[in-house]
Amino acid sequence: MTRLGVRALDISTGSAIKPLFLQGPSITTRMVLCLLLGTLLMVLDHRQQLGDPVRQTIAGLVYPIHAAVDIPFRAGNFLSDQFGSRRQLIEENARLRAQQLLNETRLQRLDSLERENINLRALLQSSYEVGEPTLIAELMRVDLDPNIHLIQINRGSRDGLFVGQPVLDANGVVGQVDRLGPVSAMVRLITDPSHALPVQINRNGLRSVAMGSGDLRRLEVVNLPTTADVEVGDLLVTSGLGGRFPPGYPVARVTDVIIDPGLPFARIVAKPTAALDRSRQVLLVEGQMDPALLAPDAENSSGGNVNVG
Repeated sequence: MTRLGVRALDISTGSAIKPLFLQGPSITTRMVLCLLLGTLLMVLDHRQQLGDPVRQTIAGLVYPIHAAVDIPFRAGNFLSDQFGSRRQLIEENARLRAQQLLNETRLQRLDSLERENINLRALLQSSYEVGEPTLIAELMRVDLDPNIHLIQINRGSRDGLFVGQPVLDANGVVGQVDRLGPVSAMVRLITDPSHALPVQINRNGLRSVAMGSGDLRRLEVVNLPTTADVEVGDLLVTSGLGGRFPPGYPVARVTDVIIDPGLPFARIVAKPTAALDRSRQVLLVEGQMDPALLAPDAENSSGGNVNVG
C-alpha cells in the first residue's frame, strides 16, 4: 500500500501505478476564487453593462412562458371587470330611475303647491273684493250621491260658522253651510236639487230664482216670462233677497234661453261661475244674516221644499 498521491511500482511489471485519487486545490481556495470571480463580474456588469445582452436574450426566451402563464389571470380580470361594470351600470340605472321617479313626484307636488298658491291668491283677492270679513276653509270630503250635492269643509262652530253662511270660491257662489259640527261643516252646493238662490240679471236688474238641477254644470232660472229681457251670456248675481247672501256675488252665466209659445215662462239654463268640481279651498263670508229676511216670493216660487239662500 502506498500513500495517496505517491506513485507505486507494480511488482509484476515494474511499471509505475497511477494513484486512484488526485489531490487538487483545497475547498477554501476554490471558494475564494469563486468570490473574486463573482465580484469581478458584478463590477464589470455594473459599469460596462456586460450582462444586458444575456438578460435580454433570456427575457425574450422566457416571455412566451410568462405570457402563457398569465393568460388565465388576464382572462379572469377581464371577465371580472366586464361583469362588475355591467352590475355597476345596472345598479346605477336603477338608482337613476328611482331618482327620476322621486324628482317627478316632487315636481308634481310642486305643481300642486303652485296651483294651490294661485287658488289662495285668487281667494284672497276675492276676499278683498267682497269687502266683508271672510274665512278660508279647505275641502275635506265630497258626497258621491248624484242627487245630493254636499261637501265637507274643515271649519265648524268653533270657528264661528253658522247655518246658512255663504260659501264662495275665487269665481263665484259655491253654496251655503247646511250642517255644523265642532270642527267641520257640510256645505250644500247651489246645484243641489233642493237649493234655490234669489238672483238678478246684472245687465238689467231683472230678478228671478236659480234652482239646482242636480248637475254641477247647470242651473235653471225659473219664473221669468217669455217676454223677459234675457240673453245668452248674461251674468246672474245674488240679489240680496232671502236674507243670507249679500247682493252682487256672481252666481252663473246664461247659456240657453228656450222660449216655448205654449208655456208662460221661458226655460233658461245657466252655468255656475264657481268651479264646483275643482275647488279645494273655499271662502266663508262672515257676518250673520237675518233669517227673518227670507223673500216670500222666492220661497213661494220654490214650493217651500227647497233651501232658499
